[in-house]
Amino acid sequence: DYIDVDRQPMLARQYEVQSYGTIVFDYGGRVERVMSDAEQDLTNGLIAVIEGVQQTVYFLEGHGEKDHTGADRDGYSAVSGALGLDNFDVESLVLAQQSAVPEDATAVIVAGPQTDLLPGEVEALGVYLNRGGKLLVLIDPPSDSAALATDGLLGLLREWGIETGTDVVVDASGMGQLLGADASVPVVANYPFHPITDQFNLLTAYPLARSVTAATGNPDGRVAQSFLETSAQSWAEANIDELATGQVELNEEAGDRPGPVTIGMAVSAPAPSVESTVPDVVTQADEPGGENDDTNPEDEAADASRPETRLVVVGDSDFATNGVVGVEGNRDMFLNAVNWLAQQENLISIRAREPEDRRLTLTADAQRRLFWLSLLLIPGFVFGTGLYTWARRR
Repeated sequence: DYIDVDRQPMLARQYEVQSYGTIVFDYGGRVERVMSDAEQDLTNGLIAVIEGVQQTVYFLEGHGEKDHTGADRDGYSAVSGALGLDNFDVESLVLAQQSAVPEDATAVIVAGPQTDLLPGEVEALGVYLNRGGKLLVLIDPPSDSAALATDGLLGLLREWGIETGTDVVVDASGMGQLLGADASVPVVANYPFHPITDQFNLLTAYPLARSVTAATGNPDGRVAQSFLETSAQSWAEANIDELATGQVELNEEAGDRPGPVTIGMAVSAPAPSVESTVPDVVTQADEPGGENDDTNPEDEAADASRPETRLVVVGDSDFATNGVVGVEGNRDMFLNAVNWLAQQENLISIRAREPEDRRLTLTADAQRRLFWLSLLLIPGFVFGTGLYTWARRR
């Protein structure tokens, strides 16, 4: 409805409208006011009024992770602000100072830790997952072969069916040149089927990524699903030290693994600690020899009400930094992963581009041409014109 606040002042006062142009969403007794008609602001207002409760995402700190408030090239301020538009409240979490993950945590994000987590922190995250927690781990490859392995965090991921490789993915397909990058930045264009990448058709780039695979044995029936795979022209380089020379090639005898290489996996499973507390309901009809062996309706209701644990692991944390998140679909990929963890599949989509974002992505060849054009051709043309004018005047 269009309301003239001057003619209907009582209605304007009821909805606490303070200025012209205010858009009011009224749903189920909840009211949200939006002062803009921009698409993203309207979407955010709709999400807030329908959800009713703002969700909270915690970024783990204390191990050299990416700063979610940092506005520099390596910071996460861009995606942190985008989470706010999706009705998420973003907070910091220092588990070393707390005994457990806060109860209001919708999801916990571990973004590129430089050192391993303390045993108590790993245990706290394990308890959080066991009671239906949601965890996003973005973990970079080791800097060299002598780097310390984060066995505590990686051990927790292994318990949930995901294993990370001690390698670096090299992409020789040349797709990275379309984004002005080299072979150390694998580009993903085709995505295995998963709710995170449903109808997703944008390029995403991952500077210095490591492989992510399903753990052997499928512990406790937790089956990991791939949702990020590099091209067939890529491979997982086992000799990390050789990357510094710039001369690498696929050598399967030395432990290299040919592509496509998986760099992102997700797991969803019933929460173990909750599952163990659900009593078994047995009726006479369900006992051996009973009249009916069908599934008990009470068991089905219990299964439906059990919280679900969700875990997403990506072998790179740089793709969501301020310096790279503007590349094609990187921002949407990060937000889709968080929304899937929060069980908000209705928000998984390709979002509207920010009108302020005027990035110009050049290929490596275009950059070289632009360099020589600005350095030689244009100054040479000006100099030649001046020389010609001078000669004519002589």
